[in-house]
Amino acid sequence: MNSTQSNTMSQQKTSIEKVRGSLARRYRAEKRFKLLGLAAIFVSLVALAILFITIFYNGHTAFQQTWVALNVTFEPDLFDAQNLLRADYEGLVKSSLRDSFPEVQGRRQKRKLYGLVSSGASFELQKMLVADSSLIDTTQKVWVPAADEVDMFMKGHIDRSQPESERLLKDSQIAWIDRLISEGRLEKRFNTTFFTAGDSREPELAGIRGATVGSLYVLLITLLLSFPIGVAAALYLEEFAARNRWTDFIEVNINNLAAVPSIVYGLLGLAVFLNFFGLPRSSSLVGGLVMTMMTLPTIIIAGRIALQSVPPSIREAALGVGASKMQTIFHHVLPLALPGMLTGTIIGMARALGETAPLLMIGMVAFIVDIPGGVTDPATVLPVQIYLWADSPERAFMERTSAAIMVLLAFLVLMNGTAVFLRNRFERRW
Repeated sequence: MNSTQSNTMSQQKTSIEKVRGSLARRYRAEKRFKLLGLAAIFVSLVALAILFITIFYNGHTAFQQTWVALNVTFEPDLFDAQNLLRADYEGLVKSSLRDSFPEVQGRRQKRKLYGLVSSGASFELQKMLVADSSLIDTTQKVWVPAADEVDMFMKGHIDRSQPESERLLKDSQIAWIDRLISEGRLEKRFNTTFFTAGDSREPELAGIRGATVGSLYVLLITLLLSFPIGVAAALYLEEFAARNRWTDFIEVNINNLAAVPSIVYGLLGLAVFLNFFGLPRSSSLVGGLVMTMMTLPTIIIAGRIALQSVPPSIREAALGVGASKMQTIFHHVLPLALPGMLTGTIIGMARALGETAPLLMIGMVAFIVDIPGGVTDPATVLPVQIYLWADSPERAFMERTSAAIMVLLAFLVLMNGTAVFLRNRFERRW
């Protein structure tokens, strides 16, 4: 073997060693990248779990409410048979509490005693008597909602071991609560008020029904407007419009509108729908119009992608057997693209359900007690209701904030799950 051959062989060995060394480094780099990806997924799941556990821990107690049993005597001279709504029901509640604790004397002590019961107790008596006027001149055991401080105490959020100056409840009030518990006149029940009532200044009387109805109205208007307009726009741009500068300009602007911050749509709705057209402020109608503008770009983009996913052979086969362009699109292309369009629509609706900023701009941040009876009535939505409660100082509102978040997340999970189901059930893979 001459020197030239030996040099060639040594160079080949050196190259092979370099290649093997680089392969080992690349394998190690790939392994590190996989580990980093797994670590990122793990951290994300842990953060998500912490978020959900925190929300559930803070909010699960809101699904229970403390009630107090009062022995109420409906004396006939206190009521006008022609108008049962005007009786002094608050005085009946106070009289019942004084009868239960006759040893309580003095204006200050009586005020503390009256503070054990919610201000909504009188409405419970009123509703009960209006429904059955035969209760007049009888003594009934009536369950009424307890005050929010008593509710927090029963749920363990107020520690009796703390000094009296650092508690919302005084020692005398805790003694009265203990007595009511021993007599079986204080208990926790499922909080139906949370699902059947509107907003209230009192935490124990506040509910999400008004916000839920407002959200449903807003979503209904958004769906009725955005889906047909979005599908029609996607069909025109993808199937009928010529490829020129004008359609390119429209396409670029649709993509840009999908990335515009949501509060900009709120400002646009304030300027156009409220100031120019004079539509009712803080109404579901205006909220639905604003959400329609916000979700339209998303639906149009999803619709165009769904239409593009239909193979050209479907169009060519339909045209080849004599179908018109309109028949080809509406009889063959659109049914195949519809599952993808529905998926994009549901995702856009889920985004609209969770939006707050644009609705704040059109006045849906107002304090709404009554349940909206139509799309033009003043209303609020679940995200805005959560925002209002989160800004309240009472501890009882904090748990209701978390409970409302749980309800909102349940709706969002349901909507996204529906989108996934539709995609997996009806989507065809070519």
